[in-house]
Amino acid sequence: MPPRFQLGDEPAISRSAAKLRLLKTLRCTTDYEKQAWQAGARLVAGVDEVGRGSLFGPVVAAAVVLDPNYRIRGLRDSKLLPAARREKLAERIREHAVCWAVAVVSHLRIDEINIYQASRQAMAEAVAQLMPAPDHLLVDAMKLDCAMTQTAIIHGDALSASIAAASIIAKVERDRMICELAAEYPHYHLAQNKGYGTRKHLEALREHGPSPLHRMSFLTWLEQSPQPALAFMEEEKIEEVAEAIATAVTE
Repeated sequence: MPPRFQLGDEPAISRSAAKLRLLKTLRCTTDYEKQAWQAGARLVAGVDEVGRGSLFGPVVAAAVVLDPNYRIRGLRDSKLLPAARREKLAERIREHAVCWAVAVVSHLRIDEINIYQASRQAMAEAVAQLMPAPDHLLVDAMKLDCAMTQTAIIHGDALSASIAAASIIAKVERDRMICELAAEYPHYHLAQNKGYGTRKHLEALREHGPSPLHRMSFLTWLEQSPQPALAFMEEEKIEEVAEAIATAVTE
């Protein structure tokens, strides 16, 4: 019998909306990059991950070293950008950055070591692929097991241009991966929810059970402690709220 899942409620959505409003008040600049350059760093990389709160598939991280002599206008937290804008910005980042890299950590590894450690692993692997190698990291909200100096920035993807660029690259890559998988698992509406715990996704899990690519540790957690789990996932999926608002404004 498929596991039972309790559906979310309005207060969880309100928390997401409140966080979205906070993020929209923050300015994305190169202030943190300038501080690192003034301290002697030459190549400063922004690092971020996406998919941490998803029930399905991998967590994806990106690392980006922006060219200080080329400004990419419109960089901001990927959660605040509609999909079409993210795609255009990702193309410009890939074209004009000094270097960039993406790393993927699977749902199996997430179940093995937990999502926090899997996120750190993905970010560290993305950094390790950068050529030329950076000498300072700006990381969204955590520090990595790397020898180089680094700065952890709360809401870094809304404050640092380099971290914002990494969040955009990672988000575009993960969305592409999930959309490619959507046809294989049509019950879960993955093209719309990108694996996050929307009402339709949870209803499909109750009816059909999990697919081979669902994170079983998350589903166990959701079944045992539904309200705390749903609150966490709502915090992680506010890009869906932001994109819905952006789409409504532009239509």
